[in-house]
Amino acid sequence: MKSNNFHDILTVIKFTMRDILSRKSFRISTVIIVVLIVLGFNIPNFINSISGGDLSDTMILSDPDNLYNGALEILNQSDNNLGYKFDISTLNAEDIKNKVNNDEVSSAIIINRESETDITLNYIVKNSATATPPTAVLDTLNSLYVGLQIQKLDLSANQLAQISPNFELNIEQTETQEVGGNIFVMMMLSCVLFFAIYFCAYQVSSSITIEKTSKIMETLVTSTSPRTIVLGKTIGIGLVGLMQIVLFAVVAIISAYSFLDSELLSNLFDLSSFTPYLAVIMIVYFILGYFAYALMYALTGSTVSKPEDIQSANTPIAIITMIGFYLAYFTLTNPTGNLNLFAALLPISSPFCMPLRVMMGIASGWEVLLSIVILIATCAIIAHVAIKIYSNAILNYGTKMSLGDIIKTYKEK
Repeated sequence: MKSNNFHDILTVIKFTMRDILSRKSFRISTVIIVVLIVLGFNIPNFINSISGGDLSDTMILSDPDNLYNGALEILNQSDNNLGYKFDISTLNAEDIKNKVNNDEVSSAIIINRESETDITLNYIVKNSATATPPTAVLDTLNSLYVGLQIQKLDLSANQLAQISPNFELNIEQTETQEVGGNIFVMMMLSCVLFFAIYFCAYQVSSSITIEKTSKIMETLVTSTSPRTIVLGKTIGIGLVGLMQIVLFAVVAIISAYSFLDSELLSNLFDLSSFTPYLAVIMIVYFILGYFAYALMYALTGSTVSKPEDIQSANTPIAIITMIGFYLAYFTLTNPTGNLNLFAALLPISSPFCMPLRVMMGIASGWEVLLSIVILIATCAIIAHVAIKIYSNAILNYGTKMSLGDIIKTYKEK
């Protein structure tokens, strides 16, 4: 006798989780990803060790004509925020080039006076094809030289203030809606949500097809209802995926704080806008987004009988997923525009877009509520269609079903 109670769903959840966790491929892939995360956060350290550590960040400054009267030493007396340590050298040009060529320093600037009004800065690098001129260093050298020349004019304090006023940049926007948050963190969160939802949901169709091939499904459908199987497998795979994501996130956070420079962390990973409310929103949209896509993948998984047909059957869902992600991702360029709001309400893109609107502080309460209601309604509709097609197609061991076959199967009682 079939049973649709909570106990049956829990049994399917446990069976699904145990099956996935026992797979050797799942364990190996998890270990590989963890190792790649640790190695990824160690890339800056590997580069430094290969290139000789801090020497790769050292730039030689040479002033053979003494145009700066020894003032270049100022650059190393405090935190200059220029990205280099400066070696104020008296070596000749040939010796300086040898140091650069031997990777003893990253680059060099040789300052030469050509005439009373012309000064040449020769930027020495090992390979000019991959070199980017250090604009900040050049601007600093220019400002320092101008300051030295102004001092020689013996001007009063008021005259100096008029020549070198303090310029302050104030940014004003014409739109009344303020946008906050770290754009790098937003893009990272969007990508994490996408891959989490996509790969977890994709496993649903793979699991269903594999069980059809091994005839396990015949045992399942005789002991419980198709609805229980669909919901149980979807929840079970989702829980395993969520645990895997939490593991990756913990490893990434520990690796970041263990191996990355604290200043780099504070600049790139500014989590000041990450609040408990945002955490709840992300969890809600992960769950709803996962269910929406997982149920669609459950539908496609039940329409094929051979594992080699899974990829082609899942292609339409994968395209829909990519459209939803890119719609959310590219509307970040204009987060206060109508297209971004549309992406936050559209069920295929709202799981990737609405959490970012919340993080930026531009999502109103009614927008979040409406988006969640739409997403829940979408999940219910997809679940109804998926369960009905699953019920009629799950014991089909023939060729892959066409769209017409799927529609015909849905209409069957």
